[in-house]
Amino acid sequence: MTENALDTAGHRPVAPAAGTPGDRVGGPDPADRTTTPAGATGVPAGRPPGPGLGRRLVALADALWRPALVLVAVFAAWWFVAAREFVPNYLVPTPGQVWTTMTSQWSELARHTLVTLYETVLGFVLAAVLGLATAVAIAYSRTLDKALYPIVLFAQVIPKIAIAPLLVVWFGLGLAPKVILAVLIAFFPVVISGVAGLRSTDPELLDLASTMGAGPWRTFRKIRFPNALPHLMAGLKVAVTLAVVGAVVGEFVGASEGLGYVLLLANGNLDSALLFADLILMSAIGIVLFVLVEIAEALLIPWHASRRTGVSLTTS
Repeated sequence: MTENALDTAGHRPVAPAAGTPGDRVGGPDPADRTTTPAGATGVPAGRPPGPGLGRRLVALADALWRPALVLVAVFAAWWFVAAREFVPNYLVPTPGQVWTTMTSQWSELARHTLVTLYETVLGFVLAAVLGLATAVAIAYSRTLDKALYPIVLFAQVIPKIAIAPLLVVWFGLGLAPKVILAVLIAFFPVVISGVAGLRSTDPELLDLASTMGAGPWRTFRKIRFPNALPHLMAGLKVAVTLAVVGAVVGEFVGASEGLGYVLLLANGNLDSALLFADLILMSAIGIVLFVLVEIAEALLIPWHASRRTGVSLTTS
């Protein structure tokens, strides 16, 4: 049979095009196929699939069962001591008495809680903004460092309860003294953590940015501030809990509403159940705000080692 031989139908056979999979013995070359990694599910190569809902629930349960167990132990010890009246109930009420007081006076307690929450959030936000601005000024200017740092330290060591009456005299019994005290108490951790973070930037990165023509603002936005975020978020988590203390201290000195005001009333009336309920609500405000800052940290710096699970923090 020659190359020009016709097939049985009288047509000349057509050879497969050069380089196509059909001209190779054994079928198409595996190299011509679009390959996907083993176990791939259509997720782009640069983005690993996120954990499923079940795994997230397991991780949440693993993170919560230990503190939940401690809380159960504390409440059990509290109930045992109060029920046996090892301490008189007018000093340490039972959990049931506290719950009854909280539910029966919930509308009033909720109103005072919102007042304290508003003072705390406003003071914390102002402290974060002013603290970050002060930290930037100290980190970028040697002159401002020598001028402002001693003043910041001096303002921190002054007992805030001592200047609270003066703030009430200056600003009255309204919102201002509580917010100012919250700012004064929460200001210092933000400044210290911000300065530490801004000064911890690798000098080689700064030299590289300067060599590539980046200006001060671009260097701050792209290098200094992201590098300072882990330190800054740690300071913000401390500051948000201290802001609650500042707001309550302001309410101690002069206020007609707020959880600090309720605490004074409960103490004056020897109403221990109301006092305990008030303390629980204060703690709840601090915990909720702390968790919100923790969530913000997880969203802003998911790349940091402190946000990864299973990372050993020791060298052994």
